[in-house]
Amino acid sequence: MNPDRTAPTRRALLGGAALAALAPAARAPDAHAQEPWPTRPVRVIVPFPPGGTPDTAARALVPHLSEAFGQPFVVDNRSGAGGNLGTDLIAKARDGHTIGVSINGPLVTAPALYARLPYDPAADLTYLSQLVRGAQLLVVHPSVPARDLASFVAHAKANPGTMSFGSVGPGSAGHLAMEELKARLGIDLVHVPYRGFPEATLDLVAGRIQAMIQIAAGIIPQVQDGRARALAVTADVRLARLPEVPTLAEAGVPDAASYAWIGLVAPSTTPAGVAARLSAETRTALTEPRVRGVLEGAGFEVVASTSQAFTELTAAERQRWAGLIRRLGITADG
Repeated sequence: MNPDRTAPTRRALLGGAALAALAPAARAPDAHAQEPWPTRPVRVIVPFPPGGTPDTAARALVPHLSEAFGQPFVVDNRSGAGGNLGTDLIAKARDGHTIGVSINGPLVTAPALYARLPYDPAADLTYLSQLVRGAQLLVVHPSVPARDLASFVAHAKANPGTMSFGSVGPGSAGHLAMEELKARLGIDLVHVPYRGFPEATLDLVAGRIQAMIQIAAGIIPQVQDGRARALAVTADVRLARLPEVPTLAEAGVPDAASYAWIGLVAPSTTPAGVAARLSAETRTALTEPRVRGVLEGAGFEVVASTSQAFTELTAAERQRWAGLIRRLGITADG
């Protein structure tokens, strides 16, 4: 046999064997990237009780996520400390199968209110998507002799410190909006914090508290059936469902617009690929007529932001409200 003819064949065989040996290593990263997630049910922590607006948003979203990812997404209500308790559970979760739905307070204002907050919302959380936002309503119990903002202010000034207002905790959107109004209008109201929206709403309609600024989605039914009276809306424009209620600007308080919002978050340790998939599927879910119908029917404005946009929003909101908190001396004790 001619050596010149066999040598190339032997080299080809050796080269082929070397390439075969290297092939699994070359494929490994791709194979790892395609590992299925989730591999078991996903816990969706809502840091407020069942029946509140964050709970409504979460339960509208989870059917789509369950179908899209092939595993159940299960809502787990963990209320307490104005939403901080449940948000801390989200931030500290290390099981790889926990996400959460939360609101302004625990995600934005808590660091300015609590000297020893057990989590850092900027560092310990990944912001997946702002789901919805909602204008808030200044509402009073029907026993309060006020049918507009001016008469409410007059009554409060005539009875300083005798009226109370509720919120879902220090630093929540409704609490800060009311504190800003108090400062600008020179009125004295007593703050009563609650564990969640349902409890605060129940006490308002029962007359145990006299006023509240609450996300419109959570109080419009009570306004429409006469158990609460709306005096003003915090949005830039009037609400289609309550066209007779003026904005704060129309009622004589300019530059006071604010919104309560709800967003989807995950622990900062969530792999980037998983976070990107969750964000994309969430935005897809929010385009579905069924999901939009539930949320818009409850009075929300669907946002469906990207992860980057939601991250930028929370940073801007922290800067805005931290200044107010410091200026007014607001603390976690309310």
